[in-house]
Parts: sequence; C-alpha cells; structure tokens
Amino acid sequence: MKHNTICQRHLLPGLSAFVFFTTVALAAGPDRWPQFRGECGGVADGAKMPGVWSATTNVAWKTAISGKAWSSPIVWGDKVFVTSAVSGEAVEPPRKGLYVWRFWGTRESDEYRCVLYCLDFATGKVLWERVAHRGPTLGAIHMKNSYASETPATDGERVFACFGNVGLFCYDMDGREVWSQKWGFFPTRLGWGPAASPVLHGDRVYVVNDNEKASFLAAFDKRTGKQLWRVQRDEPSNWSTPLVWENERRTEIVTPGRGKVRSYDLDGRLLWELSGMSDIVIPTPVASRSLLYVSSGYVSNSLRPVYAIRPGAAGDISLKDDQTSNQFIAWCDRKAGPYNPSPLLYGDYLYVLYDKGFLACYDAKTGKPVYSRQRLSPGATAFTASPWACDGKIYCLSEDGETFVVQAGPEFKLLGSNRLDEMTLATPAVVHDSLVIRTFSKLWRIQNRAEASTR
Repeated sequence: MKHNTICQRHLLPGLSAFVFFTTVALAAGPDRWPQFRGECGGVADGAKMPGVWSATTNVAWKTAISGKAWSSPIVWGDKVFVTSAVSGEAVEPPRKGLYVWRFWGTRESDEYRCVLYCLDFATGKVLWERVAHRGPTLGAIHMKNSYASETPATDGERVFACFGNVGLFCYDMDGREVWSQKWGFFPTRLGWGPAASPVLHGDRVYVVNDNEKASFLAAFDKRTGKQLWRVQRDEPSNWSTPLVWENERRTEIVTPGRGKVRSYDLDGRLLWELSGMSDIVIPTPVASRSLLYVSSGYVSNSLRPVYAIRPGAAGDISLKDDQTSNQFIAWCDRKAGPYNPSPLLYGDYLYVLYDKGFLACYDAKTGKPVYSRQRLSPGATAFTASPWACDGKIYCLSEDGETFVVQAGPEFKLLGSNRLDEMTLATPAVVHDSLVIRTFSKLWRIQNRAEASTR
C-alpha cells in the first residue's frame, strides 16, 4: 500500500503558504498545523505519533481553557492558538450523539466574550489572551454548537480568528490587533448558529457565511483586512468550511451547500455548480490534484452523497437521476456521505467516518467499496471530529475522547484505542511529533514521554 497523498508547500510573500495534494514521494512530518485539518486534509505522514496515551500516559501537558468552544487548535512553531466563548455562567458539556428529537437552538448565556488564546507549545502555558468581542449573545446555537466553533488560521506572521456571529479578527504573533472586519449577526436555520472556518490561501483570507438572510463568500487582504470582493450566495444555512483546490487546471474555491455546491475562481466568479446534496451540509471537501471529493450525509435523508469531481468543470454539472457519472463527475455514491466528520483522502483510498461509529473505505479513483462500514467498537456510537492519518494508520476520535487506531489500506484492522477523560467534538492538530487535542475544558499535548521530556 502506498501512502503517497501528501502536501507540498510553496512559500509566498509574507511567509504564507498555499497547499496542494499530489502523488509523489513522501515528505517529512509537519512542523506546523496552520488551519482546520492542517495543510494536507488531515494527513501528517512523518510525525512520530505515540502508540499509547491516556489522561495520565504520554501527556506532555494539559491546560484548562475557559468557556465553551469547539474550534480546533492550530500550531505554528512554538505557539498554539485556540479560540473560546467565555461567559460568566457555568456551562455543561452536551450529551453525546445525535439530537434528532430537539431541533431548535437555544441561547446559553446573556453575554459572552470572544477570546483568542496563545499557548507555549513546549509547556502549555498561556502566553496571552485577547478579547476580540464582548457583548450580549446575539443568537441561539445548536446544543452541540458553540459561539466559537470556527477554527482560526495563521501564516506565521498573523493569526486570523473568526467568530461567525461577529466577524473576522487579525492579530500578530504577539497578540497585537492588526485589523478586524465585523459583519454582525445573521439568523441561521432553526437557530443553530454558524461554524464554517476561515481559509488562508496566498495573500487572502476567505470566509463563507451561509445563513437565512444574506449568505456570502468574501475575500480579505490578509495584511490590511480590506475586503477585496464579496459574492452574495443564493444559499440557506450551511456549516462546511470551504476548500481552496489547487488542481491540474487551476485554483478554485469550493463551497459545499444544501442548495448547490459551488466553485469560484480566486476573483469570486462562479465556475461550476452541482445540486444533489442532503438537507444539512457539514463536511469539508478533500482533494488530490486530479479529483475533488464533496460529501454530505444528514442521517434523516435517503440522499447522502459523495461526489468525485474532475478539474476543469464548467456550468451546471449536476447528475441526472439515473447517472452516477458524467463529463466532470468521475463517480458518485448516493449513500456514502458522512454527516459531521469530513472524509479522509489517504493514498489510494477515501475513508469515511460515520457519526454512529462506523468506518468505510472506498477506492478513491473509482468509488468502488474496498470495505463496507465496519464498527470501531460496540460502545463507541458518537463521532463528530474528522479523522486523520499518519504513517499507515487512520485515527478516529469519538465524542467520549477515545481515539481508535485503524490500519490503513484495503483490510480493516483495529490496532487499538487511547482514551482521555473528557468529551470532545474538535478535530486535533498533528505537529512536532505531537497530538494537540481539545476536550470540553482542556487543551492537551500528547507526545511520547521520553521525547516530551527533551523539548
């Protein structure tokens, strides 16, 4: 089995980086994890991950983080960044699993602070914290959402923290505010709140905000905060982080949506669109240079698709009811999509983790099932965090804080599991031979104890 889907970096002005996937010899493990799912869609080959960990084993540090939030941690060099929403009221973790009996969101506090934290990677000490916004709670949120679910991004010179009900805030690495863009509150479907993370590419930060009033995709100059363009979207509420896809033909911004999946060029012009998603769209796309994978899998829908899309598409590329492919869609499986976790592209295979604790594997080029849904554990029935891969292993983190380790490749084989003592919904960062995990009240750095003691 070849694990050859890796990330190549090309440095751009200001030390920012753009990322694309390719199939060449493996590179070294990541030394940074700058945005949601890192630079390689959750792939971190070369990192020396510990084989075993727990709340007391191979813990380099754990640090309490105030408030309630489900944004993922990011890392650059010796700094870890994470956001939170802090109120004066005690907060309880949500119940695990799906909430099919309770649809309406609720307000969890009257007032809160949107906070960006910077921690020392070696020790876990909080170096600084900045309050981006302080004020009354503007809207309700889903029981499993938070007022700080958007993962920040960094280029090593600046940190970009997005709070979807407020705006986008830029700080330098020492915590000085550089600029901010505030767009305010937009109502979301059933009061569930926003969640899509900002995406950094080249000299721009891209933000999608799909809501029930004025959905948009916008590009901001990362240095000045100037809005370069803004495209209104005929699209209701969605929660998927967009993907900047560097493919064989061009660079495009892919935005999944309940109404349509749309792709834009870097100036905001529509390239192509695709209908046929489920009623709730959460997963972020993944891609190689030759294929893009877009999915949605709301559990109450019969349509839960995965689409594999070729570069160069134009216009409406939607499939007819009796089609599973066309000129620009290489394959489609209408029953394969995940609900919350994003799919994982690793080597020749596309792995799909389902909320109720099953993992399936598909041939990435053809869509042919390699193995059907395999249960990770009878007791593990709730998954929200997206899976990641490292050196021939697939990692799946449950809401109970238990990480299941599966052998990559055409045969399903569970290698073991490692458990912390708190609920988690956030996707970890894999960097510096460490795993940075956010649980409900803490941030953890997991590393082999012998290596941790030498840092």
